[in-house]
Amino acid sequence: MDLYYWHFVEELFGREKIVLFGYMIRLSFLFCFVCLLLIHNLDAAPLNLSGKELNSPPPRIIRTCCSFGTDMRMSVIPFLKLTEITTLEELGNHHYLGDGKEGNGIIYTLKGGFIDIGHLRDQADWTAYLYALIVKNKANGGNIQKLGYEGGVKTLTLQLLENIDSVDAINLAGKIAYDLSVWHEIATWYGASTIPLVPERYSSFSVEDVYSNLLGVTLGIKALQSDLPYEEAMTKFITETLTDLGAVDNEADTYTAMEDVHNVWWTRTKRLPSRKVLIERQLKAYPCSLPWLVPGWGYKIEPYELEVPERTKKGELLTDFYELNFLLNHKFPYKKIFPDRKNRDITQDDFGLMIAFVEQELIRLENRTEKAGRLINRNNRKEKRLQRKSLKI
Repeated sequence: MDLYYWHFVEELFGREKIVLFGYMIRLSFLFCFVCLLLIHNLDAAPLNLSGKELNSPPPRIIRTCCSFGTDMRMSVIPFLKLTEITTLEELGNHHYLGDGKEGNGIIYTLKGGFIDIGHLRDQADWTAYLYALIVKNKANGGNIQKLGYEGGVKTLTLQLLENIDSVDAINLAGKIAYDLSVWHEIATWYGASTIPLVPERYSSFSVEDVYSNLLGVTLGIKALQSDLPYEEAMTKFITETLTDLGAVDNEADTYTAMEDVHNVWWTRTKRLPSRKVLIERQLKAYPCSLPWLVPGWGYKIEPYELEVPERTKKGELLTDFYELNFLLNHKFPYKKIFPDRKNRDITQDDFGLMIAFVEQELIRLENRTEKAGRLINRNNRKEKRLQRKSLKI
């Protein structure tokens, strides 16, 4: 009976059309399979955070790490020396918002320079938190979320969320997280600090900060897009990425790399928290970050550049979907930076101008230091001349 019907169909439609129809069916199944894969990828699972956790953002500094340099002394505890270095073997598992088992510190990589693991983990966790917040408010189209106080009141406004899918939402979370990390560098330059009366200007725009922050955002995005649970994915990707960047084998190598730029990028002649601990600072934050590599470490090795997420898959600016607002405190020289404004509030669009002002201040401070140095040398020469005269008498 089956053979009879096959001959009937063959005579009715022709053998070539039947074969073509079979191929079309196979292609349809393949198309459906690909669509299912794409849908699965677009439905990246956010962290399972409670409403209370979503309404209580993470602290700006989740993990206290790290001062750049070796054997650093502190003004208040002069006998204590700080060297905050780690290795691949000491990293441990990643935990959202951290725990005592994480091995944080600074590690040197041949392609990524110095990486602050604490900064990296913090920005990944902020990306995960913000993605969960975006997913929660997607149906509403937006939300206004207070983000605490750092140099002033911080507020995040999310908008038009119904127009983006989860891939774009993850990149949006990464962009916001990165902007907040840049704000931390700006705010600490102008007196913001985690511990009252303990300035953090010494660490603002440290040579490893910007790149470590963007690397954390990059890995956070990758972890949220993967099929693994967030913490497991971060543990895996941190180790893999640092290995790919050429992480050194042990603490002694990172220590040596830091010593090779002693009195070039940093100095231990000053004690923490003096701003003069850092001789050089990394101020370039947009639209990409290029790591600083220690001269002489690796032959013809190119630094691995990281790009800041900027656009959706359709080419729309991610900044169209959010605004960060900062109501600045009076530690900021607001009128000098924004002479034509009356209100003391800014957005992420003002970061470029503020970073440029920080750069100008650094130049002025450097010129002042050089002038003071010349004055000291002049006074020393004058004192020596007086001593020689007194000896002759």
